[in-house]
Amino acid sequence: MTKWIVALLSGLTLAAAQPDPNAVKQVLAASDALKQALMKKDAAGLQKLLHEDLTYSHSNARLQNKADVVKATTGQTTIEAMDFSEVTVRVYGATALVRANLDIRNSTGGKSTTSHLNVLHVWLKGPGGWQLVARQSTQVSPPTTP
Repeated sequence: MTKWIVALLSGLTLAAAQPDPNAVKQVLAASDALKQALMKKDAAGLQKLLHEDLTYSHSNARLQNKADVVKATTGQTTIEAMDFSEVTVRVYGATALVRANLDIRNSTGGKSTTSHLNVLHVWLKGPGGWQLVARQSTQVSPPTTP
């Protein structure tokens, strides 16, 4: 009986790990739209892409909700570049996990800094499409100034 349960659970894990190529494409498109909205300070675009229950955690332990992230579009910091690498996408029904390395260059008051991060984005698919519900980032190395 135990072997049968282990076999069943293994099969379910494999089924969940086999991504639907169309879903992966949709999640990556949503991720790119989020990147563009953040860089362009597009509050309306962020409203559509961010889930109402958003938890947005920065590598310095600062936590933001949806209203905080949207409000930041009016702040002094500008995102100059966001370069993602080693991106992996896992889709589990209406939930997707996107893990990546991120080099992000910000400018505040004319001073530019680049951070090297590991990020995890959690997306949920709802009636309006994929929305970011959680973000967690960890700093890989201290920020650098060019």
